[in-house]
Amino acid sequence: MKDKMIIAGPCTFGTYEEIYEIAKELKKRGITYLRAGTFKMRTSPDSFQGLREEGMEMLLKVKIELGMKIVTELTSIEQVKKYGNQIDIIQIGTRNMYNYELLKEVGKCKTPVLLKRAFSATYKEWLSAAEYIKREGNKNIILCERGIRTFETETRNTLDLQAIPYIHKNTDYKIVIDPSHASGHAYMVEPMAKASLAAGCDGLLLEVHTHPEQSLCDKDETIDMKTLDCILKELD
Repeated sequence: MKDKMIIAGPCTFGTYEEIYEIAKELKKRGITYLRAGTFKMRTSPDSFQGLREEGMEMLLKVKIELGMKIVTELTSIEQVKKYGNQIDIIQIGTRNMYNYELLKEVGKCKTPVLLKRAFSATYKEWLSAAEYIKREGNKNIILCERGIRTFETETRNTLDLQAIPYIHKNTDYKIVIDPSHASGHAYMVEPMAKASLAAGCDGLLLEVHTHPEQSLCDKDETIDMKTLDCILKELD
């Protein structure tokens, strides 16, 4: 696990006790990067939108109490200005890959940026989005492949593992793989994580919960700690 970046945690959370329990279990396993969304961009306005500012305060409290690094999505310029230098990695979600003003704003930060590929973006469009960040001065960019939309409807998306050798050959960026959003099914996460590691990815972004059935969103693709242990064992 020494040379791979493992970012893990729930899609979102509803209480401090929930996120603290998950973070504590991750730390026991040597994981230092906690991912959790608090500003949630949901397709339906009726879906849980995250705890927003209240949730950010909870994440920052976990960061202090457990000494973990926080990875979370920021969705507006105002959020970047307020929280961009307080968290450890700013996530730009798939829906905001084309939000060029937001990309410019995170480019003004010193905080590393995890740039997710939009579900219909070509490699060149993805790299162009990264260039918006880079030109503002922030060169600490990590690309994240999270599946693209194809004609297949049995999975949430289709994981494009060809992105790994393409990015390594044509850029200096690191690339992490998100098998959770790519598949939409918890039983697919472990084999897709292993395939990603075999293909040479630089890390994994995993949706993990101590009680996946209680997840506020994306429970079908969220793995439990036992499955996480299997993935970490493969790394070791």
